Amino acid sequence: MFIGCSTTDDVNLDEHAFYNTTQESLLTYAQKELSDYMNTPSVNENNFRLTMQYWTETIYVNESNYDFTNRTVSNNVWTDNYVNVLKNLDQAERIINAYTPTPSELTTWPGKKKNQLAIIDMMKVYTYQVLVDTYGDIPYTQALNIDVYPLPKYDKAADIYTDLITKLKNDITSIDTSKESFKTGDIFYYNPTIGKSDLDKWKKFGNSLLLKLGIALADVNPTLAQSTVNQAITGGVMTSSGDDCKFAYLAASPNENPMFQETSSRDDFIAGKTLVDYMNASNDPRISAYYTDVNGNYIGQVIGTPGEFADFSNAGEFAYTETTPGIILSYTEVSFYRAEAAARWGIGGSPAALYATAITSSFNDWGAGDATAYIAAHPYNAANWKKSIGEQAWVAMYNQAVTSWNFFRRLDYPQLVAPSTAIPNAEGKVPVRLQYPTAEATTNGSNYAAASAAIGGDKLTTKIFWDIN
Repeated sequence: MFIGCSTTDDVNLDEHAFYNTTQESLLTYAQKELSDYMNTPSVNENNFRLTMQYWTETIYVNESNYDFTNRTVSNNVWTDNYVNVLKNLDQAERIINAYTPTPSELTTWPGKKKNQLAIIDMMKVYTYQVLVDTYGDIPYTQALNIDVYPLPKYDKAADIYTDLITKLKNDITSIDTSKESFKTGDIFYYNPTIGKSDLDKWKKFGNSLLLKLGIALADVNPTLAQSTVNQAITGGVMTSSGDDCKFAYLAASPNENPMFQETSSRDDFIAGKTLVDYMNASNDPRISAYYTDVNGNYIGQVIGTPGEFADFSNAGEFAYTETTPGIILSYTEVSFYRAEAAARWGIGGSPAALYATAITSSFNDWGAGDATAYIAAHPYNAANWKKSIGEQAWVAMYNQAVTSWNFFRRLDYPQLVAPSTAIPNAEGKVPVRLQYPTAEATTNGSNYAAASAAIGGDKLTTKIFWDIN
């Protein structure tokens, strides 16, 4: 399903090999790889469910204690996003630009081409933001042209953000909903009713991503942040969970949700005490969907400490279901950004109302019933809105741990405490970035060294440029 390419009938060629690929097959592959990274709990790659103290490990607790070196985690994150996602998107873009339309396509191809390129580029913007938010300065302008730049320089993270915003604005403007786009290959927003990508939803995705980029700059560049947020909201962001950007996994191997692949064969993860205690104290009904009940109780283990799987709650049924969708960007997430924009600048409505909307959306996502009583018990606090939004976003982003890490760093809530057993490199703190891959230090040494110096040291404690508080 994920490598649909075409072959030739030439008898001199291997009938089992693929010689020509298409933009559609590359798009599908890139979407799956992006979703796999954002959603996997693999200790070899995405450890943010552990970092955000949603889960901890049972026996081997290295990653819960921030030891990401033994498994070369950064190498895997880097390769997955640069090679598996960005390089495939870049190749899809090259194929689109090189395509010569047939005579019957001459009138429709220009519009279709613009729409396809806009979708491809929006995904590249999303992925580059993930990389910047993970590492800081990264290769960007020279990153994907390996023939010319085998050892790419690192660009300033702030400059990358500015360029991503400009590109995304152009992508949104380029989308023409009256024209064609992808008829196959787009798993995120393929609409079977119309037999092609839903461009209205892609446009909402673009504006919602623009909102996310703007919010990230709130403390470091408020002028650009506000103008970006205003344009995004005016342009039209997600308005319901029906607009969520998700990857549809299948029940059959190897295309199940990577959470299922990691949890179904081994008992490696148990509930983290930090979130379990918070939800128990808050009488949060979502806890029954988040975690399993252990003899009438929801019990979490101290972060970084080994524990028996049977003695503690573990992840809920969603993590053991093959077809649980992979979340890329959600209406709940967007609603919290809107609440933050309203709290910071009075943009887009009442912060209290948008805060309630975000929590209600999360309750709906998890089938947790009416959120009214919970919101009344945990009202929006205008005097400490960062705490209100930060803590509730942390709870709601339980299945979007990479995104949750951003809220935590930007708003400084929840006030997570590193385990006493954490590695010395963490300096007693919850990590605020990943260190650069060791492969970069050995193969792209001079550019790696310059980037490390520019950001203030290649450490887990070095803050990303927008994380200034």
